[in-house]
Amino acid sequence: MEIVDETRVLVVAGEGDRPETAVLTGSRAAVNGRITGRGKSWKVRFPLRASRWGGPELPLPSGVYRIEIPDMEIAGSLPLSIDDEARVSVDGDTVRVGPPIDPSIETPEAVAALEHRYSVHASALEDAVFFESYYGRVAGDNPLALDREIARVRPDITRFWSVIDLSVEVPPGAVPVIEGSADWWRARSVSRLLVINDWLRRRYVPRPGQHVLQTWHGTPLKRLALHRRGFAPRRWGAVLKESRRWDVLLAQNPYGARILSKAYAFLGRPVWVEGYPRNDHLATGDDGATRRALGIGERERVLLYAPTWRDDRSEMVDYVDPISLAEQADAVVLVRGHSRTLVPGRSASGPRVIDVTGYADVSRLMLAADALITDYSSVMFDFSITGKPMYFLVPDLEDYRGRLRGFYFDLVARAPGAVVRSQDELVTALDEDASQFAEKYAAWRAVFNARDDGRAAERVVARLIDQGLLPR
Repeated sequence: MEIVDETRVLVVAGEGDRPETAVLTGSRAAVNGRITGRGKSWKVRFPLRASRWGGPELPLPSGVYRIEIPDMEIAGSLPLSIDDEARVSVDGDTVRVGPPIDPSIETPEAVAALEHRYSVHASALEDAVFFESYYGRVAGDNPLALDREIARVRPDITRFWSVIDLSVEVPPGAVPVIEGSADWWRARSVSRLLVINDWLRRRYVPRPGQHVLQTWHGTPLKRLALHRRGFAPRRWGAVLKESRRWDVLLAQNPYGARILSKAYAFLGRPVWVEGYPRNDHLATGDDGATRRALGIGERERVLLYAPTWRDDRSEMVDYVDPISLAEQADAVVLVRGHSRTLVPGRSASGPRVIDVTGYADVSRLMLAADALITDYSSVMFDFSITGKPMYFLVPDLEDYRGRLRGFYFDLVARAPGAVVRSQDELVTALDEDASQFAEKYAAWRAVFNARDDGRAAERVVARLIDQGLLPR
């Protein structure tokens, strides 16, 4: 059996009976091979691009893939090849796909040279914004909403997006820059404004005239940073060093502003309480486009399962069997893992199950859903804008509250929805009248959603311009 490398296509050639199916399968994407040939020889062509959730066709996400052809043993190998979309190597039935970066610039010496070039800031500042969301794993969250508003009011400003590879879809008109590349280092150096929703990575050297807007990525229930139990002293220094890099911190509500400013020792510095730009869609509504893109019928019941990550595991928690839940609840189940489980995890699949962990704009998933199932995730503070039912599946409540993290308030006492301990209890609660939580729901929204009115991005960008953090 022969393996041939063609630009953006992997070809497997064989002899004997032509296979019926051929799939290139990875943890977050899979593509079907196109089988051609008759008689004694055949070929399978695997595209190294895919369209996910009805979006554009993009290079495959970085990772390890397997060539799956029934009753065939794949042999042979191909050395590393790089084009402008990906780098690919093959060993037997294992295919490794990575970002299109020449390995020679990933050596310690090359990285040090790039960092030094960045640190001197040799190029002048440009009218540009550098966006990064969840360490480049998606182009989403608050930075995405601010990108859209900046593009609307200042279309002349260059918008760079930090991405881990080119499978990450960036907004129209934006320029993707792959983390660690020379273009990435340059973009971060010349941009007047950096918009991030998590810690700045790699070496960061501030320069006069450059500013950092930290949007963060959720109102916290679980304890953060300096508030975490058993927090190692060396981590305290890292937290303080990180928060000193930010010029402005964005909060969804006064409660979040108070917690975040203390947890990151961002005291006496600008905290803007403007609602979350990522939630603007939740206030303005959806015409069903997200359901259509996901292939979900208009009358289908849709449950969004979105748990947070756990400090003691890398993959998503498995407290729900999405296949059985879809059957028990007669619903489509959208599985949304935390961004920290995107790379190490594997997509859930099955009848009426859609894994949307890598889907950039979670607010559109909330609009598509009829109800939310979560645990301790900050998604609870966003989904409540919709007024739709929420369910809290917390089988590890005591362990999470007492050992892993701890809470800022009593979730069980204040939850605006049923708190359940098992999937069976969840299925029962799904059939109960959610209006019993109306009073708690209203009180919750009054505290956490007062500024989520659909105009948060507009207000934040206006302040950026008024205060000179963006050019007029």
